[in-house]
Amino acid sequence: MSDSKWTGVLNIDIEDRGGRSVPKNVYFHDGLKVQRPIYHGNTGIPCYYILNVGGGYLDGDSYKIDVRVRENAKLTLTTLGATLIYKTPTKPVTQKTDIFLEEDSYLEYLPDPVIGYENASYRQFDNIYMKKGATLLYSDIVTPGWSSTKGQSFSYDMLQLKTNIYLEGKQVVYDHVKLEPAVQKMNVLGFMEDFTHLGTFIVLDEKIDDALINRLYEVIDELPGDFKAGISKLTTSGFTVRVLANKTQEIQSVISACHNLITKEWYDRIPNFLRKY
Repeated sequence: MSDSKWTGVLNIDIEDRGGRSVPKNVYFHDGLKVQRPIYHGNTGIPCYYILNVGGGYLDGDSYKIDVRVRENAKLTLTTLGATLIYKTPTKPVTQKTDIFLEEDSYLEYLPDPVIGYENASYRQFDNIYMKKGATLLYSDIVTPGWSSTKGQSFSYDMLQLKTNIYLEGKQVVYDHVKLEPAVQKMNVLGFMEDFTHLGTFIVLDEKIDDALINRLYEVIDELPGDFKAGISKLTTSGFTVRVLANKTQEIQSVISACHNLITKEWYDRIPNFLRKY
């Protein structure tokens, strides 16, 4: 599909130059753009903020993001604000992201929440291809937006997030979240229960072991708030954290606590605060 077929296009290609990660190529078109990279502290890791130029996603919009982090390069990628999905009366919004992580590369992909407003439909497809030695920290959060019906939390039509992760060509993660309130019982046990917000944090790295996962459980158990969280160990070197809550901030606190522990233990530093509020 040519650029003219997409509402917005973004390509980011990062390479290592003498221990510092720098852009080899950055290209954006129409509805998507990125700000100039910010280098926090002395890490040598560029942080890019993705911006939707129109302020929100509308009926039939389609977006394409391609990210490549080359050998030994590092990248932090986030968004300037939440992904706002407004009413889609005829056709869902679609966003497709392809990420390529070469040997010994590092990516933190930590966007703000996807917010589905009344009568909104959204489909997100993330495909991540990793080489040996690559590290991935990936999160997503879905939340309901404002509704004209008082007391109705799930007024969007559909929020669908499908994530496929491949390591050396072998699929190691298939994560499919599809929330469709009109046909699903949202508040039943084993689904959303009494919660409205859902968060996911996926980490893949060869350094992950049972001891680290046990420490993550301890950190999560110490956090205040009304939420439920669980950790699933992957068959490869990785894990998934799933969080249910009624506030975005409580999900972010769980993800942040896990992120902080990992970064401190692996790199002896505290990750930079990425949120803009």
